[in-house]
Amino acid sequence: MKKLLAFTLLIGVLSPAPLWAVQPDEMLANPKQEARARALSQELRCMVCQNESIDDSEAPLAHDLRVLVRERIKAGDTDAQIIDFLVARYGEFVLLKPRLSWHTAALWGLPPALLLFGAVLAFMTWTRRNRAAAPDDAMLGNIEQERLANILREGHGS
Repeated sequence: MKKLLAFTLLIGVLSPAPLWAVQPDEMLANPKQEARARALSQELRCMVCQNESIDDSEAPLAHDLRVLVRERIKAGDTDAQIIDFLVARYGEFVLLKPRLSWHTAALWGLPPALLLFGAVLAFMTWTRRNRAAAPDDAMLGNIEQERLANILREGHGS
C-alpha cells in the first residue's frame, strides 16, 4: 500500500500541469473577441522564446503583445490590420507561418524542389543500374553474336 501511495505521489509530482500563459486579467469580456484574440495570438511568434506563440509564452514581451492584440481588437481593427500592424513593427519574423512572397519563396519552394531533385536522381540511378544489369545484344559485335548463338544452340541440344 505504501508503494502504491509513493508511486501515485511520484506521478503527481512529475506529471506536468497545464500552464496557461494568458492571464485572466488579459481576457476580453466579449467571448467572440476573446476567441479572435486567442486565434491571432497562436499565429504570432514570441520574440523572446522564438519557438512559441505569444499565446503559449509567459515572457513579458509576449504578455505585452497579447494585450496589444486585444487593444487593437477593442479598437475595431480587423485580423489583417492587426497582423499588418505587428509585421510593420516587428517584421515578418513575428509570424509563426511566414507569408508567401518573393523573399520567402526559397523557404517555401526549396523543400519540394529538393524532394523532386531526389526523386529524379533516384529514378536516373535505378534506370542506369537496370540498363547495366541487362546486356544489350546491340553491344555485341558480329563475331560475339555468332558465338553466343552457337553456345545457345549447343546448350539446347544436350
